[in-house]
Amino acid sequence: MMTRVIAEDAKHPADTRAEIQLDVRSCQGLDELELCVALQIATWGYDEMDVIPRRMFTVAQRIGGQVMGAFTPDGTLAGFAMSIPGIRDGAPYLHSHMLAVKQEFRNAGVGRRLKLAQREDALKRGIRRMEWTFDPLEIKNAFFNIEKLGAITHSYTPNFYGVSSARIQGGRPTDRLHAEWWLDTERVTEAIAGRRAPRGKVETRIELPHQVMQWKESAEGAAQAMALQKANYAQFAEAFAHGLAVTGFSRDESGNGWFELSRWSGDPKSGPALS
Repeated sequence: MMTRVIAEDAKHPADTRAEIQLDVRSCQGLDELELCVALQIATWGYDEMDVIPRRMFTVAQRIGGQVMGAFTPDGTLAGFAMSIPGIRDGAPYLHSHMLAVKQEFRNAGVGRRLKLAQREDALKRGIRRMEWTFDPLEIKNAFFNIEKLGAITHSYTPNFYGVSSARIQGGRPTDRLHAEWWLDTERVTEAIAGRRAPRGKVETRIELPHQVMQWKESAEGAAQAMALQKANYAQFAEAFAHGLAVTGFSRDESGNGWFELSRWSGDPKSGPALS
């Protein structure tokens, strides 16, 4: 799948616009899988305890998962997405465990292309559902998952992965929201087409101040990041217990974000119903 991605510098977009030609496809051979392992380490700074080895990438492909890569014409790996198969409610689904984009290719739509390649492959195989986890303190990822892809979430697990060596985790418990991506629903098709995805009436909001990224990435802000994580978990737990789900995510000009929660009812065969 040869695609062209437009990369722009956030400060001077008009002066630095450049086309990046990418081949987005399933990784082939052990050498390409080794590139994924190396990018994983470069992205998260994992130690040996947390690194997913090449053999696991090989197994994922063998058993019906995915290892999608985005390659430049000279063979550079710009990013990858790795998923493993599972069964839920008697139906197959894919758990997208890891997505990484090389530093110089970020903010150029590479992650979106990888997710769409995952979706296309899954639907060809009759798989209608994908899931993954994401950090509840990540404003950019929340906006991408909920607004750009059309995922929803109504589940939160405190310290899901246990202690992590990832630099970005900053020693906090690995709390995670669980994204559900119902691949062939109207909500998803509208979102990936760049239109506002269907959603229910907003009943409550959970805020993320723009300072959270600085808090996460500095020793001085660690206590504030931890306090926000605990406070927001209490709000998510109460909202989810009352049948709400995250169906929207908004941001303002200052960079503040907030999750928007609506009434939700789930059908494992037809996907989410919003009211």
